[in-house]
Amino acid sequence: MEATPKRVAMVLAPNFEDVEATDPKQYLEDLGAEVTVIGIERGSIQGKKGASLDADATFADVSPDQFDLLVIPGGGAPENLRIHDPAVAFTRAFVESGKPVAAICHGPQLLISAKTLDGRTLTAVNKIRDDIVNAGGNYVDEALVEDGNLITSRVPADLPVFDAALGRALGVVPAGAGV
Repeated sequence: MEATPKRVAMVLAPNFEDVEATDPKQYLEDLGAEVTVIGIERGSIQGKKGASLDADATFADVSPDQFDLLVIPGGGAPENLRIHDPAVAFTRAFVESGKPVAAICHGPQLLISAKTLDGRTLTAVNKIRDDIVNAGGNYVDEALVEDGNLITSRVPADLPVFDAALGRALGVVPAGAGV
């Protein structure tokens, strides 16, 4: 990896799907990336199944230009984030920046509220497929979908291909790896 580590923003709120945050975070850190957990407030954030991650920053502390990649884990976190205007604004600005944005499971709920899915093809947990379509997106049921700067997966079983796509997006895993 290059001398300057890649910087990753991971947005979380209570009730996140544990492994959809802990697995990509560990994977990216193992590749040498610096992962900043961003929450509505600083401090411990509890997952659905007992995991806990600390928010290093709030949305007031950061801007998309400080990061190379945005990761939006699923579970109940995206629903909690989508009603927090600073989280929605941060997400919209990140998508509009052209830098990679990755969402898994319910993660696209935040993208829906940021109004960034019109004409985009993506996947997610099938429980929100109608929401994606109603937001102008094209839902497909595949383990991994990459559409421009948008990287999406459905469920924890898709984490191996999702993680590899994150590494490729940062340029720290060779093209074609993990596919």
